[in-house]
Amino acid sequence: MAEAPATTKIVPLKDITEHIIFLKDDSLRSVLEVSAINFELRSTDEQIALIQQFQGFLNSIDFTLQIVMQSRKYNIEEYLSTLRTTAGDLTNEMLKVQAEEYIRFVRELSDLANIMKKKFYVVIPLEVVRGAGKEGLLEGLRGLFSRKKKETKESGPTEDELQAWRMQLGQRADLVSAGLASMGLKSRLLEQPELFELFSALYNPVVPANPEQQTSSQTS
Repeated sequence: MAEAPATTKIVPLKDITEHIIFLKDDSLRSVLEVSAINFELRSTDEQIALIQQFQGFLNSIDFTLQIVMQSRKYNIEEYLSTLRTTAGDLTNEMLKVQAEEYIRFVRELSDLANIMKKKFYVVIPLEVVRGAGKEGLLEGLRGLFSRKKKETKESGPTEDELQAWRMQLGQRADLVSAGLASMGLKSRLLEQPELFELFSALYNPVVPANPEQQTSSQTS
């Protein structure tokens, strides 16, 4: 049986600095987390206006975008743990019974309805050419083809390059945020810790186990 490839060879990420994602193909990305609106609850006129605003937003940008929706089963254990703590502090026996009934109802509803949690992201790309500074674009392209084969370790970006990329991605993010705001959508640029957490969750989709089930399995 062939050996499975290492995870690092499959994942396209090279590095993350501030809000900049470095990919192995030398392109860059930034990610905006975007709020949601309930389109179905809007009136017909409002729906038409939103569609027109979205069309205008797409026509206002001159670069590609990737819209990502992440859907995961909602983990209610933290919420139920808070409810149990609150119920334990109650002195009124009637309220304590009602709290326990509510906790039982929420758990049964979650198991029955399979409640999902959705998050929305807009991925902003930037294609760069290393070495296209004072010598210009042609020199930078020439450098790509004349690179010596023996050079196996690529140097990291200079501070000037990082500053230029940060500015370009920031300008694109501001443009996208303004377009989304016109539709009533709030957005924010994810920084390094949040990006690490996002990709960790994407490549390790593990939902925390039910504490009650975990306890019973350990004691059995």
